[in-house]
Formats: sequence, C-alpha cells, structure tokens
Amino acid sequence: MYYVKSFEEDFYTKTIIKTKKEKFQSIEDIIETKIIRPNTLSFGVEQRLSTTILSKDYIKSYRPQGVIFTTEKKPDYVMPFDLVVLSNVDNVIVHYYRIKDNIHFYYNHQLIEGFDKFIFKNFNAMVKRFPTPDDTWNTVNKFREKSGYKKLANTKKRLFQYNEAVFHSDVPIKPVAIFGYKKEARLKAKELGLEYFRSASEFLKKYGK
Repeated sequence: MYYVKSFEEDFYTKTIIKTKKEKFQSIEDIIETKIIRPNTLSFGVEQRLSTTILSKDYIKSYRPQGVIFTTEKKPDYVMPFDLVVLSNVDNVIVHYYRIKDNIHFYYNHQLIEGFDKFIFKNFNAMVKRFPTPDDTWNTVNKFREKSGYKKLANTKKRLFQYNEAVFHSDVPIKPVAIFGYKKEARLKAKELGLEYFRSASEFLKKYGK
C-alpha cells in the first residue's frame, strides 16, 4: 500500500502556532530520519498526520507535490474525503489562498454532529462502504442537508478525489518517490536520491495494481 504526504511548494509540512502557519518538518528531515510527525490541528480533532492512500479510485493528493512512501504502521482511521467537507459551515472553502490570512479562524470550525459515520478502521472497510468518490459525494450531501447545512457545490468535488489516512503519532516510513509538476520537485528527488514523478497518478500508472 502506497501513501502520500503532500507538501507546500517549499517542501515543508506546516502547523498552526497561535494565528499563523509555521514551518514544521522539512522533506530533508523526513527522508533522513524516515519519520513523519503529526502536524495538523484543526476542527476540534486531536493533532494528527493526514496522508492519502493511493488506489485506482483515489489518484489525487491534497497538494500537487509531496512524498510517496510505505509504512508498516496502520492508520488510526481512514476517511473517503478531505475532512473539511464535514465542517459546520455552509461555505466550505477549497483554496488555501482564500483563507491564509484567517487560517486560525477557519481551522477552529467544528465538525457536524454525527461525522463519525464516515470514519473507518481501515481502507478496505472504507471502500466496501463507499466504493467510489461519487458514492461518497451523494451520501455526504444528503448528510449535510439533513443536518441543516447546504449541499456542497460541484466545485468541491475535488475534495473527494483523495482520501485521508490519519495517524496520531510519529510514522516510520520507507520513502519511495517524490512527485510534483514543478522543477523544484524534480531537483528535490535528485538531491535525495528518490525516483521522480510529475504526479501521484503518474506514479500509480507504473506501480499501481
């Protein structure tokens, strides 16, 4: 099973300190230590490391660059979308540039009551209940509407093209590849001695089952 941890363009994971997003862990540190540390604290949920499990139905990643890895550690839980789709707001914002000046406020939103119906112990249990992103999309919109919130606009469908595999503690990894469509990603891969791909989906074409 292949996992993805996405990075911003500077190849750092980030975390929120007071009201600002700060650098947390560099790609160089991750490759050297072979450890990824939990960096995300949002929506009233325990601090966590959010990753994506690649498969034929989940070929995207949160951001267009990152590291692909394997691990023997099991996720604490898995969800078939970006957790933000369950936040208790009518206008779910997709693009970071729209919230960067108020990111602490955005991350302090809570989750809709009953959100745990979309949390699964493992990937197989998740895809058994929701075989494709389209299945999940329809169920989530019914759930949001029944809970008193607006359905998601079609522009939010990209949030269902990747899943979230969540860990609550440090994850020991075996790095496999670096991906990203910009020159910096290719240079990072060369510098760190890893195979390079333009995207996670390109990686899947070669190594996916």
